[in-house]
Amino acid sequence: MTKSLQVKTDARRRPVTAKALLRAIASSTAIETGQNIQQLGKKLTQLSGKFASLKLAR
Repeated sequence: MTKSLQVKTDARRRPVTAKALLRAIASSTAIETGQNIQQLGKKLTQLSGKFASLKLAR
């Protein structure tokens, strides 16, 4: 018999901060493109540009 996979949920899970999300995006992009994480992070935090008014979905 095979055991079914159970997904455990933790009620104490902390919400993801914008800083952590930007860091994850920068590091993922850096791995894929070979660019510097710090430079990509700075580029992501700059809110100038044509998409500056858009917010991430929650």
